[in-house]
Amino acid sequence: MASSFGSINTALTSLYAQRRGLDVTGQNIANANTEGYTRQRVDMQAAVGSVVPVRWATTDGLGTGVEVNDVQRLRDQYLENRGRTEHGNSAYLANQAATYNSLEDVFSEPGDTALQAQLHDMWAAWGDVGDEPNSTAARSALLQQSRVVSDGINSAYDALDAQWSANFSQLAKYADEVNTTAGTIAQLNDSIVKAKATGVVVNELEDRRDVAVMKLSELTGATAQLRDNGSLDVFVGNALVVTNTTVRKMTTTAGVSTMDGQRDLNDGTLPPTTKPAGLTWTDTGDVVQAGGTMGSMADTMTSILPDMAAKLDKVAKALVTTVNAATNGAYKADGTAGGDFFTGDFSTGRYARNMRVGITSPADVAVSGKNETNPDGTPKLDASGNPIGTNDGSVATSLSGTAKTSGSPDNVYQGMIADLGVNAQTSTRRSEIQANVTDQVDAAREAESGVNLDEEMTNLLTYQRGYEAASRVLTTIDSMLDQLINRTGLVGR
Repeated sequence: MASSFGSINTALTSLYAQRRGLDVTGQNIANANTEGYTRQRVDMQAAVGSVVPVRWATTDGLGTGVEVNDVQRLRDQYLENRGRTEHGNSAYLANQAATYNSLEDVFSEPGDTALQAQLHDMWAAWGDVGDEPNSTAARSALLQQSRVVSDGINSAYDALDAQWSANFSQLAKYADEVNTTAGTIAQLNDSIVKAKATGVVVNELEDRRDVAVMKLSELTGATAQLRDNGSLDVFVGNALVVTNTTVRKMTTTAGVSTMDGQRDLNDGTLPPTTKPAGLTWTDTGDVVQAGGTMGSMADTMTSILPDMAAKLDKVAKALVTTVNAATNGAYKADGTAGGDFFTGDFSTGRYARNMRVGITSPADVAVSGKNETNPDGTPKLDASGNPIGTNDGSVATSLSGTAKTSGSPDNVYQGMIADLGVNAQTSTRRSEIQANVTDQVDAAREAESGVNLDEEMTNLLTYQRGYEAASRVLTTIDSMLDQLINRTGLVGR
């Protein structure tokens, strides 16, 4: 049979449970705007007495109040894993889109001061020299315009190289950040496992760990898998970066710190003995198969930028080869044979980096066709003493129409810019689509784990009324016991 004093315990358990509900609701409200916070809910269950008969004791089968079974963390693990994947993909595509946008800024096509316009002006200057081969001003203008083209190609290559170096430097900083974050996750794993073993609620620690894992997902495309003991294993590619309290560190690839070191001498591919620029595991030296922002940066350094540099080299090579072939078969104003118009160290295939205008004097520009010669090999002279055939400007006139020929530097450059535009547009579109997908997943995650103030206010009132009712029950029982103890047996005295 239930005891009268047992009813006090029943009311008291309700007070404890409703107060715990108020505390958890207050925690939710306090952290409504805290990044990564997961709303919590008190899981209550009815407390029951002994259901096994004991000799000399019976039970009426009624419960003994309420108890807090757990403080649940309302987070869907499937949505969390999906969110990490989508955030990693979004970070990868966003970085690639930014890279292509930067490349478009380097070339700034179409534009009045872009390389295509500079090439047009240079060919026009060759035409002017062809029209007036004796004009020093036209020759000087040609040299100046050719230097503008050469400097423009040099500057474009230097911009690609600077972008590569910036990526390499930033990747090293990101690697340090990943190692630090992985260490934080390992420490949280240790604290969570120990706390769970003693029955302590660790919801806030798990929130901090999830925020750190999401950060790794955006940086490296990391994924995670939860263990039964509460520990979280984190993977980058197929490799473990955090397991329990053990951390595997990564670093940037040693031996490759420039874009030219990433490219072969001729075709722009990587020499077989050289590791690609990017990330390696510190313990083994193996390449890290990263995604996210860092994976995109590694792909930028091993593919996008070297490919653009190789294409720019092809433009420069076509220009150098075309012009030098013409000037080597032409003659200067004094009748002597011409030479290379563009010079530089081209043995490494780095035309865009090294090309220069090798002529300083306007008179040294070879623009005329072959001179007539005497039987002894000396040039024939006209009545004025000038070599016959000199300064006819035929070679300059021929060069002025180069832009319209197949395989011209202009055609090669236009093909490069067209490819860049298509890649940039495709990358931007893919990034926008992925951003929408990520937003949808985040909305689903927020609906599951985010704090809704309207809902929390309702819970607040519910627990408040429950606390007040439990207090009334306790007061009523107290009054009954007072009647029983202090007033019973006084009649008839």
